[in-house]
Amino acid sequence: MLERGLEPEIPQAARAEAESIPETSASDASLLDLRELLWCSIDNDDSRDLDQLTVAEQRPEGGMRVRVAIADVDRLAPRSSAIDDHAHANTTSVYTPAKVFAMLPERLSTDLTSLVAGEERAAVVIEFTVAADGQARESTVYRARVLNKAKLAYNSVAPWLDGVAPAPDALAAVPGLDENLRLQHQVAQTLRQRRHEQGALTLESTGARVVFDGEKLSDLEPDEKNDAKSLIEDFMIAANGATAAFLDAHGSPSIRRVLRVPRRWDRIVALAREYGNELPGAPDARALDEFLQERRRIDPDRFPDVSLAVVKLLGSGEYALVRAHGHVEGHFGLSVRDYAHSTAPNRRYPDLVTQRLLKAAMAGAPVPYREDELETIAAECTAREDAAEKVERQVRKSAAALLLEGRAGQRFDAIVTGASDKGTWVRIRRPAVEGRVIRGEAGLDVGERTRVELVRTDVERGFIDFARVR
Repeated sequence: MLERGLEPEIPQAARAEAESIPETSASDASLLDLRELLWCSIDNDDSRDLDQLTVAEQRPEGGMRVRVAIADVDRLAPRSSAIDDHAHANTTSVYTPAKVFAMLPERLSTDLTSLVAGEERAAVVIEFTVAADGQARESTVYRARVLNKAKLAYNSVAPWLDGVAPAPDALAAVPGLDENLRLQHQVAQTLRQRRHEQGALTLESTGARVVFDGEKLSDLEPDEKNDAKSLIEDFMIAANGATAAFLDAHGSPSIRRVLRVPRRWDRIVALAREYGNELPGAPDARALDEFLQERRRIDPDRFPDVSLAVVKLLGSGEYALVRAHGHVEGHFGLSVRDYAHSTAPNRRYPDLVTQRLLKAAMAGAPVPYREDELETIAAECTAREDAAEKVERQVRKSAAALLLEGRAGQRFDAIVTGASDKGTWVRIRRPAVEGRVIRGEAGLDVGERTRVELVRTDVERGFIDFARVR
């Protein structure tokens, strides 16, 4: 982290500031009281920095009302505080197999600003209506008091939604929550269908989940998508869109998340052709999604490989300033124009900045940042996010090398995930690790399947070297 300009330790001034914050309630009379709603959180099993709650209801006049409550982090981490200075320095939490390096002191992110179950919290609520055709409309943003009725996890909610497992205990213990979650699931599917009709891409996660046996690293498993993850993803995309629209309507500049048109569209076209599909010569998100959906239908077991290749070829997103009423680049992969990160202020600095912009807009107050400041913050967040991802990848590679240690000579099916002048990389599925091809790599390109043999590992440097088997 130090080598990449990140602070691995929270400074003493920020820790002291966090410890000096009194145990406060969300009893501010100016906040709308929404504690009675069936709020719940769905996150990873071990997550403690809970940023959002969700709830849905049928509107008498038609359509579904969705509310997404976001932790009011700015309330206890104001701009220019020591806590804010550290958050600005790193701009993101860094998640590694060894340790989580939180953006905020744990007393905030896992307690006072976390939407923990059974505790009243102040929140910024993003509300929108979803019509029968999946269009999100009539959105607004306001502050409220909320109460998380149940802390739920993706991997236990998903099989219940699929009807193959009973409801998790925390879900079953809250009367009416099961019905509300099924309603949320229905609304999320409607939102997703609308996005795909507009060209959003059907992609699956390509990450890996670290598995420990006690304190011993035992496996790296593919972090696969499921209905519970999709539900939260669909709601967060809609909420981030509503956030951008709210700021634009109030004449406020904003920081947007953008994914520009892919530079390697020619390789995506070639990849589709290998499967017997023709894509247009110019980037076309809808045509690409039709190809992806067809591959998932025809060969669901191999679809993650195709998805991984497309993700690599699309490239990385970035943060960009959008001036008040200015031009919006949009997000190619999500097929949305308005997308302002706002739903994870405990973990991401752009979301905390956006929260301050929202609160100023709600109060009719001046914009708290100059446009040149926002432009600088956007560039910093992009650079630091890239640095954090490299740190996370480096530690995962060391974990992967540790898992493969002593297995030289073993052969694996692999997919090419990177090919450039800097080298050629492949990913194997079990364990879900990535390594460099040091022999026989000539002619390989992203998305191709090949067979490789493990040559050597270096745990300290995170090196995994393969040779292509012809």
